Amino acid sequence: MDGGEVQGGTTAAWMERHRQMYERATRHPFTVSIRDGTVDLSAFKRWLGQDYIFVRGFVPFVASVLVKCCQQADNSDMEIILGGVASLSDELSWFKNEAAKWGVDLSSVSPLNSNLEYCRFLRSFTEPGISYAVAITTFWIIETVYQDSFGFCIKEGNKTPPELLGTCQRWGSPEFKQYCKSLQRIADRCLANAPADVVKSAEEAFIQVLELEIGFWEMSSSQS
Repeated sequence: MDGGEVQGGTTAAWMERHRQMYERATRHPFTVSIRDGTVDLSAFKRWLGQDYIFVRGFVPFVASVLVKCCQQADNSDMEIILGGVASLSDELSWFKNEAAKWGVDLSSVSPLNSNLEYCRFLRSFTEPGISYAVAITTFWIIETVYQDSFGFCIKEGNKTPPELLGTCQRWGSPEFKQYCKSLQRIADRCLANAPADVVKSAEEAFIQVLELEIGFWEMSSSQS
């Protein structure tokens, strides 16, 4: 499977080492059902409302990654990460527009347990003790899971419903894939120069993101 990973670095080795979990996160029955055209639209609407809440929690996380970047002696990554921060305003507007189209009242949506757990995980990165290498690795894999999941929905042979193509193209586009690769290159560079304990923490965060992403898809399917 092509997860779009940059070859030869630490992150590519982790993707191979944890391939089974990565595939569970990026080929979950929920997103596969979108590609197959069999998705339960009530589940899609649930995902839409829950992901809007998630993105609101994702904003301070990405801002914390940017702050950590700016504190580095070499802060040349700033523009790439700043692009991610800037795109979130448009993303929140997109969710509001989609919710209106699908009749989802965002003001009445409460976060479900899996979403609450994921948002707690994100908040932990605002702590000053979390290194830039761990934070940027986490940012990369969160974005990559979405890119790979929704990119699969628009690959050749898909039966994705026309009304969901815009959603899939938002995260599955070649442009977003290139952005994810840029984040991966930054993560690999940071990990190559990091002490062993930081690399271990980054891999643990990588695994935890995959677990949380699986839980988020499950939540969308089952309201857990």
